[in-house]
Amino acid sequence: MISINQAQLIRGSKTLLNETSLTIYPGHKVGLVGANGTGKSSLLALILGQVHLDKGDINVPSGWEIATVAQETPALDVSAINYVIDGDLEYRQLEAELDKAQREDNGHNIAVIHGKIDAIGGYAIHSRAASLLAGLGFSEAKQNDPVKSFSGGWRMRLNLAQALLCRSDLLLLDEPTNHLDLDTMYWLEGWIKAYQGTLILISHDRDFIDGIVDEIVHVENQKLNYYKGNYTAFERIRAERMAQQQVAFERQQKERAHMQSFVDRFRYKASKAKQAQSRLKALERMAELLPSHADSQFSMAFRKPDALPNPLVTMEQVSVGYGDTEILKRVHLNLVPGARIGLLGRNGAGKSTLIKLLSEELKPMTGKYETNPGLNIGYFAQHQLEFLRLDDSPLQHLMRLAPTKREQELRDFLGGYGFNGEMALAPVRPFSGGEKARLVLALLVWQRPNLLLLDEPTNHLDLEMRHALTLALQTFEGAMIIVSHDRHLLRLSCSDYYLVDQGEVRSFNGDLDDYHQWLLDAAKEENKKLASMDATPAQDKKQQKRIEAELRKQLSPIKKQQTKLEKQQQKASDRLIALEAQLAETSLYDADNKAQLTQVLTERTQLTQDLEASEMEWLTLQEQIEDIEQAASING
Repeated sequence: MISINQAQLIRGSKTLLNETSLTIYPGHKVGLVGANGTGKSSLLALILGQVHLDKGDINVPSGWEIATVAQETPALDVSAINYVIDGDLEYRQLEAELDKAQREDNGHNIAVIHGKIDAIGGYAIHSRAASLLAGLGFSEAKQNDPVKSFSGGWRMRLNLAQALLCRSDLLLLDEPTNHLDLDTMYWLEGWIKAYQGTLILISHDRDFIDGIVDEIVHVENQKLNYYKGNYTAFERIRAERMAQQQVAFERQQKERAHMQSFVDRFRYKASKAKQAQSRLKALERMAELLPSHADSQFSMAFRKPDALPNPLVTMEQVSVGYGDTEILKRVHLNLVPGARIGLLGRNGAGKSTLIKLLSEELKPMTGKYETNPGLNIGYFAQHQLEFLRLDDSPLQHLMRLAPTKREQELRDFLGGYGFNGEMALAPVRPFSGGEKARLVLALLVWQRPNLLLLDEPTNHLDLEMRHALTLALQTFEGAMIIVSHDRHLLRLSCSDYYLVDQGEVRSFNGDLDDYHQWLLDAAKEENKKLASMDATPAQDKKQQKRIEAELRKQLSPIKKQQTKLEKQQQKASDRLIALEAQLAETSLYDADNKAQLTQVLTERTQLTQDLEASEMEWLTLQEQIEDIEQAASING
């Protein structure tokens, strides 16, 4: 077991842990939660031996094999599948020893090593690696692509696959769902549930935590507070404790009454449709657990739209795509105030393409597409973080939208998004991804949209900000369309689901559990189809080559731009490694080197920002490639 006794951990000038103890037993699955900056990631580093306690002691069984997800991925020429297998160091060592024994023609050693490889399951390692990569969204062809050809997000999936492949006693996962879509999250959740070792999981996705862990450790007030049960049980217990302590009692009662009023109104409107009943249950649970969020620093509310014209958007027999390639066809969709739609569909099916059509980033190729003159779109997507002015403050961003408003009114508004005091006046450049996402959301809300388009809005947001966003969406009066891997957000916010599949957009009659089953059934059908194709003659080679040539021609300019971005990313990564090496030198922190330290820190911040922007642009291009490849597979 892991035992921490009377621990004190200080990082810089901040005390993260103070006189606190914790025991984690073998085979248990633990969720580690708490506000950003309280020391969750530092606790994992402590278990790994990367940092050391200032006081107290920690004991981790010396014989335990620990698996964790690497944060960096070098731009290697090795294939994705071999990179994943490289994570099993014992297997690679035995492989090298076997090669040596064979070259020496040493029959005894060859037999012994074969036995060792068999004992660790080495003969199934390629199939296990391929299965992990398939589950994480890598097609069979992509599994043989070099590591350097993947973007930062996909490289993190490779690192995750490496960690999952290892035969570990302890698995440490820090935000493993970042960069994943809904389908992949379902797969990962199932994999972790079957994991036999000890698990410590940090995640901002409450449904993901709920489905996996049976214990919660809450890092708060420099203590490791233990709770039995999943995240919902933890919230319930904490809500009861806070209510007993009369913490922010008036605020609790006001928000709960407001939420309960909304639940009651929705109850009478809800049809017997399964998704409506599913949402009602989720809303009732949210109202019950509201007190556990009474001390949240976030307070978000959508401002009433200036107008609610009906309909907002009309689409009939619309097709949309990139260049001459049609991604979606015959789309029929009318958006009216009050519509609350969640988009479902596998990666590359065209969800983001539909969002881009509605946001006016793409134009319809054919069909009737009409927007009301009073339409006011609020569009949130990760690439929009790039459009923030990095040298301006949150207040300056908001003042450009509201030049006639009093500064105090704007600062009060920003305070609800966590930009309090000096932070409202600080440059955006050093902000984290979550802080930038909060700012983009704040600017969006201020503009009183009547159509919300949210494409993965919870990426980088912590649990409290996700809660604030979910709560705010309940009273939004306009129409909304959401693409998200956060099932809790989808359940609470969406009354209807639409499935994007095979180039079509159609109503999905079911809830998220039904969608999960649909994914499983579709995977089975796909496997049957592949088996059937293996048993029949191959497609005419000449026709196949023609199709492949046309596809390469379409993708060539996009891939060239990706290659250019990859070179930029590699250059920035190399420079960051050099800067980190400088920062590791203790002499840099001498008073005489203050100017040099400032210069190094400034350059590192700028490079990190540039790298993040480049990777977001790469991901946008990758979306286009996947949409085009999906369309080609449908039409072919």
